[in-house]
Amino acid sequence: MEVRKRNKILLALFFAVLLATPLILSNYEQWTGRSGLALDRQNALDQYGFYLEDVTEEWGVDFVHRAPSLDKQLDHIMPQIASVGASVSVADFNNDGLQDFYVTNSARGTSNALYKNLGDGQFEDVAGAMGVAGVNTAETGVSMSSVWADYDNDGYEDLLVVKWGKPLLFHNDEGEGFSRVSLGPEFPEWINSNTAVWFDYDQDGLLDLFMGGYFHESINLWDLETTEIMPESFEYAQNGGRKFLFHNLGNGKFEEVSDELGLVSNRWSYAAASADVDGSGYPDLVIANDYGVDELFLNRQGRGFVNAGEKAGMGFAPKSGMNVSFGDVMNRGELSIYVTNISEPGVLIQGNNLWVPTSGNSGGLSFRNLAGNFGVEVGGWSYGAQFGDLNLDGYLDLYVANGYVSARKGTDYWYDFSKVAGGNQTIISNAKNWPDMEGRSLSGYQENKIWLNDGAGKFREVAGAVGGSLELDSRAVAMADLNNDGTLEVLVATQKGPLKIYRTVAREGHSWISFRLEGVESNRSAIGARVEVVWDGNRQVQVVQSASGFSAQNQRELHFGLGRSEQVDHAVIAWPSGKTDTLEQPETGQTHLIKETKKQS
Repeated sequence: MEVRKRNKILLALFFAVLLATPLILSNYEQWTGRSGLALDRQNALDQYGFYLEDVTEEWGVDFVHRAPSLDKQLDHIMPQIASVGASVSVADFNNDGLQDFYVTNSARGTSNALYKNLGDGQFEDVAGAMGVAGVNTAETGVSMSSVWADYDNDGYEDLLVVKWGKPLLFHNDEGEGFSRVSLGPEFPEWINSNTAVWFDYDQDGLLDLFMGGYFHESINLWDLETTEIMPESFEYAQNGGRKFLFHNLGNGKFEEVSDELGLVSNRWSYAAASADVDGSGYPDLVIANDYGVDELFLNRQGRGFVNAGEKAGMGFAPKSGMNVSFGDVMNRGELSIYVTNISEPGVLIQGNNLWVPTSGNSGGLSFRNLAGNFGVEVGGWSYGAQFGDLNLDGYLDLYVANGYVSARKGTDYWYDFSKVAGGNQTIISNAKNWPDMEGRSLSGYQENKIWLNDGAGKFREVAGAVGGSLELDSRAVAMADLNNDGTLEVLVATQKGPLKIYRTVAREGHSWISFRLEGVESNRSAIGARVEVVWDGNRQVQVVQSASGFSAQNQRELHFGLGRSEQVDHAVIAWPSGKTDTLEQPETGQTHLIKETKKQS
């Protein structure tokens, strides 16, 4: 009898394991990023010039993001409200020539991580020892992103942690640790922000700080006074968080000047980035807004900003902007702007925007959305995106993160979501009116896109062939040469999932060059510097930035693929100070450390 009973138990266990196997394999593939089809690496090299290899575990990185748990009145739509916070920002914090990176967590009591590059293919989390780990608390809120910059020009990159809560600034103590900086009364006690940008708007050599709000700053998402916290419209909402602009006065002091300089908006800002897009010599600001139009604030010689988005052709079609990244996609010395949005075939096709500068009839600044023409329009529910030359052929490629809420497979919240979207202001703005998600997915299990630039005005999607086609809810993307081999690795932060690192293996025969800049009269981080590289009849422009994409920051060094050319004609560096340096035939296959020359008196 006992034998028969034992056999029945074993048989039941066998069938339980058999039934669970598909689920186990599905989760394994989802978390590891491995599909059932083996990557043909040689074919990827032959056809596309590169492939991506997941080296996260091999390089000693083990980080899983946790989302915030907010007021219980939001439980029915918590996966939507708490859908962001996974971020990654790259910097060489100890000036050893190796790229390190900081990743954020978003639940109270969790720790952020600072991965120090040990230089031997290994990384070590030193956030606790450095004093930048335990920042997610009930008192100061939780992390949404971070951004590095040397705000005091002492030669070391400092760290700003952007929060749904009180922003935190950490001074870098010569690479040995970080000290929290008292920000003073000019900074808000609470701001629900996802984005911040360091840039020297008045070109005085000191980096200023922009911060953009998402939810209104009066809202504490853990202790709601009302559930009327949602956007008043899905297209023209202006009840989001305000914008802050902190003018760096030196000596660790800042002055808030947004109203004075005309940087005024209460749109729901998700991402922002800065570059001189109109050639004035001063950095402008592009903001991607959810529930509305993108905004372009042109800088008027450091004396104020003008919202020129609509006039320039950018600010007239409301979408769900979630990313700002710049790239010279046609190698003609002009920066295009890539903004991600929502695309769900059969339901909603907003399409991503690629704003390409054109010659307007009036001769002023003008952009056209050529995402469809270039083949980079339909991504998914897209978040972060970065340009980088992955196969070193001399043209910037594009990696795009996709996926919103991946819950139960085979379920869909879209119908209920659309009912809210079609409602009036009273319905939309109150969270209690939003239908219960009930564990359903909303644009979940979407693959990330890798679009390869053919140099002739078209991009080809190759993620399935070269690797890196995650089906996680990806958020932030950053690119950096983590092993100093001349190729760009791809880092992907996923919501409620693991951080992923993809090593890039490129076909032999393609060359590269990169530049690490240090300002003297300009800010020491050289943020805003513009480098134009000319080689073999080609030219490409890149700009040193702080924030780029969505909740992300690339390496400070500017990296150029050169194709089969082994020689650069020249590189022209336009510094924020107005000074220009020219390098004649700089050596390829190496990173050039360039210090700004002083102006002749």
